[in-house]
Amino acid sequence: MPDGKVSFRPLSGWPGWLAPDALAGFTLAAYAIPVSLAYAALAGLPPQMGLYCYLVGGLGYLLFGSSRHIAIGPTSAISLVFGVTLAPLAGGDASRFLSLVTLTTLLVAGLFVAAWLLRLSVIVNFISESILTGFKAGAALSIMVTQLPKLFGIPGGGGSFFHYVGLVARHLGETHPVVLGVGLGAVILLLLGDRWFPGRPVALVVVALSLLAVPLFGLAQQGVSVVGPLPAGLPRPPAGLPGLHGLGAETWRQLFSLAFACFLLSYIETISAARAFAFKHRYEVDAHQELLALGGANLLIALFQGYPSAGGLSQSAVNEKAGARTPLSLLFAAAMLGLVLVFLTGLFRNLPNAVLAAVVVAAVLGLIDLREFRHLFRASRLDFAAAAAALAGVLLLGILDGVIFAVVTSLFMLLVRQSAPHVAFLGRIPGTDRFSDLARHPDNEAVPGVLIFRVEAALLYFNADHILRNVLERARQIGPGLRLVICDLSNSPYVDVAGARMLARLYEDLKARNIGLRVVEAHATERDILRAEGLDHLVGPIERKTSLNDALAEFNRSQSASPS
Repeated sequence: MPDGKVSFRPLSGWPGWLAPDALAGFTLAAYAIPVSLAYAALAGLPPQMGLYCYLVGGLGYLLFGSSRHIAIGPTSAISLVFGVTLAPLAGGDASRFLSLVTLTTLLVAGLFVAAWLLRLSVIVNFISESILTGFKAGAALSIMVTQLPKLFGIPGGGGSFFHYVGLVARHLGETHPVVLGVGLGAVILLLLGDRWFPGRPVALVVVALSLLAVPLFGLAQQGVSVVGPLPAGLPRPPAGLPGLHGLGAETWRQLFSLAFACFLLSYIETISAARAFAFKHRYEVDAHQELLALGGANLLIALFQGYPSAGGLSQSAVNEKAGARTPLSLLFAAAMLGLVLVFLTGLFRNLPNAVLAAVVVAAVLGLIDLREFRHLFRASRLDFAAAAAALAGVLLLGILDGVIFAVVTSLFMLLVRQSAPHVAFLGRIPGTDRFSDLARHPDNEAVPGVLIFRVEAALLYFNADHILRNVLERARQIGPGLRLVICDLSNSPYVDVAGARMLARLYEDLKARNIGLRVVEAHATERDILRAEGLDHLVGPIERKTSLNDALAEFNRSQSASPS
């Protein structure tokens, strides 16, 4: 194991926080009941399986998690991925479908544990915030259109985002007015309730009102479909995984792809939410430990008839706003959900499916952040383009492939930025010994006979030619009066062998024109590589003590000493 031991997270000091955590846990359970039923239905699973995820997932996270506020449960994106991916693999066999759910959840737990052992928490750093903005908006739109048939009371069916849009358009004339009234009424109540009573279990109140309305107004007799009876009792570990004999290579490939997508979705959403709450409440979150916590949570979920879950932002926000101070709130939430499963499942048999669809729609609307899109458009067109690409990728390819597309887009954006870094040509800030970019500050003073450049990135094999072209082009623009080029590496965290050899080529090109080259402000590892490539024999000593001003002073002395 990476640290030689498994780290169980502390529960010290809990007696003083018992009451706030108990209240937060009961509030979280009240929120989780309607949401988990809705998300399980979105995944094409029996509704009670969503409750199982909240019941045991929080207990697994409680043992290992580093966040005080994360609440583990099913999320909209993972639920939709499950619904559109696993059902075709089951071939209509219900027992095989449930076995595939358990197997995939076990694979997700295994990926988390393997990532923890290999210390792969750095993967989250490769998914930019702009990519997440686009991905979440695309996922929200994809999820919303899948719920439109339930809201309008028209025939549904699997398919892509545009398939659902076309389906709704074709069947719009068949809209069931009573179902639409129930669904839209629930959406309006949920949105108004979230605005007027933030952090309160508004969804549970809406569900309770719908449960009263169904028998009172005879809605079931008017064509409003309901959930039906839910099995009472706590979940039990499955006796085995029937129907999984003879899985083909293609099925295994799709299962691993699905598990990897759920792994990414779960980790990214959990760590993003955990860091947001940690920043707000001034404590530290261990990104590496979160891998083990999510692995433990999903392992318990797999063993007790659930499906992959995460520390979703919405349920975690409910937990935090309700006053949670430690992960003990998850224990109280589990206790309340256990009581519901044992004694109160009969209350939900008349729950309209249109209300569950409304709960999903209201929950995912918050994922579409138009304000952030406008900010990205003003601040950085490249980031805006990345967000738009992620959104389009999810809508065109679906959430499963959209996850992979978002990862690839993030890496591509990183490479684009690094492959063409800004090369700043420096001038002296008037009245000082400091230098900054002449292009941004035209009042800076250029040093006669000297070209100073600073690369605002690492010097690597895929950007070396770009840097070389920029410097040589600027040297040609200056003309015959140029006598020295100084490379300032203070903003370059790393130089690889190709970058060092690029500087050697620059030296040779400048030497042919009787122009010198100096390298200053190189960091320790950079100096080692440059010396190993023999660059100090070409451009002179590469030392930590030599500053840009030292190189200029040396140049001025040489110019004064040379004959006129």
